[in-house]
Amino acid sequence: MAAKTQDFTAIMKDMMGAFPVDTKAMEDAFKTQTTLTEKLSAVTIDAAQKSTELSAKWAQDTLSKMTDLSKAKAEPADYAKSMTDFASASAEAAAEHMAAFAEIAKKVQTETLELMMAAGKDMSEDMSAAAKKATTEMTAAAKKAATAK
Repeated sequence: MAAKTQDFTAIMKDMMGAFPVDTKAMEDAFKTQTTLTEKLSAVTIDAAQKSTELSAKWAQDTLSKMTDLSKAKAEPADYAKSMTDFASASAEAAAEHMAAFAEIAKKVQTETLELMMAAGKDMSEDMSAAAKKATTEMTAAAKKAATAK
């Protein structure tokens, strides 16, 4: 006598059909994530552009200062003065440019924090709405199953 195997396909189909799946919540979460990624990318690209511009300006300034440094001098003492002037100007430029880089980094940090706070709030609201909807649907499904018996 052959044992008859129970067909779990129908049971699984019924069970999954009774389990509510909110695809709208998934779509909203995906949209929130992609919007956050887009905004963070914009912050990053803007900072990279500003940093590149600042680096190029710093390099141009240094090269123009080197022009004076490389000119022939009449007296040996003029070479020492030229080197001292170049070193002093380079140190001053370094301080100014590093402060400008710090401002760029500070702006990136502030904008990123603001975006993350806003995204956290949006995601929290999305999750709360999805949980509330799922609870309502599960309660309705449980009541329906209880009354069907």
